[in-house]
Amino acid sequence: MNPRTFAIALAVIALLLVSACGGSESGSSKPATEPKRGPGQAVPSLSQDRDTGAPEERDTTADQISTFALDVDTASYGYARRILQEGRLPEPGQIRPEEFVNSFRQDYEEPRDDGFTVHMDGARMPENGTALVRVGLQTRKADAEARRPANLTFVVDVSGSMGEPGRLDLVREALHKLVDQLGPGDQVSVVTFSGEAELVVPMTSADDRGTLHAAIERLAVQDSTDLEAGLTTGYAEAARAFRPVATNRVVLLSDGLANTGDTSWQGILDRVGESAGRQVTLLCVGVGRDYGDQLMEQLADNGDGAAVYVSSVDDARKVFVEQLATNLDLRARDAKAQVVFNPSAVESYHLIGYENRQLATEDFRDDTKDGGEIGPGHSVTALYEVRLRSGASGQLAMATVRWQDPDTRNPGEAGRSLELADLSGSLWRGPSPRFQVDVVAAAFAEYLRTREQIAGVGAGELAEHATRLAASTEDAAVTDLAGLIGRAASLG
Repeated sequence: MNPRTFAIALAVIALLLVSACGGSESGSSKPATEPKRGPGQAVPSLSQDRDTGAPEERDTTADQISTFALDVDTASYGYARRILQEGRLPEPGQIRPEEFVNSFRQDYEEPRDDGFTVHMDGARMPENGTALVRVGLQTRKADAEARRPANLTFVVDVSGSMGEPGRLDLVREALHKLVDQLGPGDQVSVVTFSGEAELVVPMTSADDRGTLHAAIERLAVQDSTDLEAGLTTGYAEAARAFRPVATNRVVLLSDGLANTGDTSWQGILDRVGESAGRQVTLLCVGVGRDYGDQLMEQLADNGDGAAVYVSSVDDARKVFVEQLATNLDLRARDAKAQVVFNPSAVESYHLIGYENRQLATEDFRDDTKDGGEIGPGHSVTALYEVRLRSGASGQLAMATVRWQDPDTRNPGEAGRSLELADLSGSLWRGPSPRFQVDVVAAAFAEYLRTREQIAGVGAGELAEHATRLAASTEDAAVTDLAGLIGRAASLG
């Protein structure tokens, strides 16, 4: 078995097993303790570096703590979906498994307050002594009418590449939909950029819909792409019109193909750092068949924001209408997760994805260290592959989430533990359908990253499970996933 493809291996192994189901949920509200962390030590691994930046499996005798910044980006899955629908396979370097998993609705209980609930469950693979463990984090939903007012600065790419169908025309459609959803306390400004940036509409009340719709309709393609100039102008306008009582957000709409000015995310964010430091967050909305995925992802991850990808009017409606409050408002700033594995129960572990979001152990409670910005109703899911110690019992792991209040910056924490006895005995029989969807999505991402099959079994069987799960969840997104897996199987 190729050691680089653990996620598919686990899914395929489960496909070939007939195991008894079982398990239950157990929780705790105590925060995790932090045992001393020693130097990293490599061990024989089910999932070595896949030439995609993935860390090796961690030995718990030396390194039992996993820490990462929360991430609600979904652009990797959205763009892969677009490419597969066109009959092509996406580039392996554009696949981020956590964004595949976080593209799907979860079944986590919401908290009663403005913090998080923490959920943990898992499934055991007894034949090779491994298990999949899921850590789920959930914020409380908010009605669109109950959200705080928003100051939105749209930074719109009008460069030559945006003239292709599905780019600037889709941006116009998305902006029209968003303006129609805004309330009387909201304000909007519009910046465009090509070879240079222009403030088209200074911060204006959303009540003046005629002015805003007219400005959006006038958006026209020009020439080169100076994304640096666009974001610099956009952040300057956002800082000028900053309202402490509002959600202040820059919304970048672009194909991410910068070719003028500073084209590195580091240089661009350095230019806007002072404005961004005033609690102005970023939403990167990607469009286009050719898409600068890496630039848009890094801008979002390092600019206190999130990245999504839209390829259709339905996608635009989902982002700017159905998920308006989630994408505009905030429940938590600098949110981080930490999972402490019990070395007497777990020999080693591996976090699936989140390669760009991993943090040092000591960063978890250092509130000067950047985390993720999370909106109302957002769920964040992390999957771990763990190697279990033979005959072990008791606690398997403790998960804790830490965040800061968006207004006061006061920190909060919530935690939950998972016992070995809580692991289900069969991947496809014991866990909830949503857990199984997460496994299929992660396994599919690994398939796209490696282009390999295990023991002659590949994406076709995953599509069958996705089809079954689509029926049990009655979720059109899972039906779509099944179709994408089948298409990938035919292309592979």
